Amino acid sequence: MIYNLKGTLTVSDINYIVVECSGVGFKCYISFNTAKELGKTGDEVNVYTYLAIKDDAMDLYGFATLTELDSFKLLISVSGVGPKAAIAILSELSPDRLAICIASGDAKAITKAQGVGKKIAERIVLELKDKMSKIASDEASISVENAVNASDSGTFSEAVAALVSLGFSQSDASVVVGVMDKSLSVDEMIRQGLKKLSKNL
Repeated sequence: MIYNLKGTLTVSDINYIVVECSGVGFKCYISFNTAKELGKTGDEVNVYTYLAIKDDAMDLYGFATLTELDSFKLLISVSGVGPKAAIAILSELSPDRLAICIASGDAKAITKAQGVGKKIAERIVLELKDKMSKIASDEASISVENAVNASDSGTFSEAVAALVSLGFSQSDASVVVGVMDKSLSVDEMIRQGLKKLSKNL
């Protein structure tokens, strides 16, 4: 198993890179998030890798961080999610953002990834709800906890549903409502939520 590649970035395409190590070029499929993290052609890079073995091919996938690699491994552990779908999801959502979406049950955000339908997105949320938070950053873990709080409480859920109906994403609404005082009325939660979410637009 190839753990990582450290060498010169010789090719940088939208979907893949080539890293040359001691005269050998390794082609790695990558997400947009990893592409943004890596430098330009000619730079020295270090990518963590995953080797996917199929009957007719051996494909190498590269990641700028171990967190993204761990997220990829969790995604492909879900039935029906292959490496290409996992890369598409990680191109759309950072690992921290994905953790928040899963914690808040925001399957809709996951369907924005190319080739990922509603059923697969819902399965990802269901199967990874208790796992993704373990690899989120400390800052994102707080947001994940807030999103869980919002989904567990009836009052919070009502406020989140109202904000979603107004056009905000479920994950954003859950994070904002999750930090509010439990004694607030639903109307007050909605009012405060609108104020906070509107600032982020």
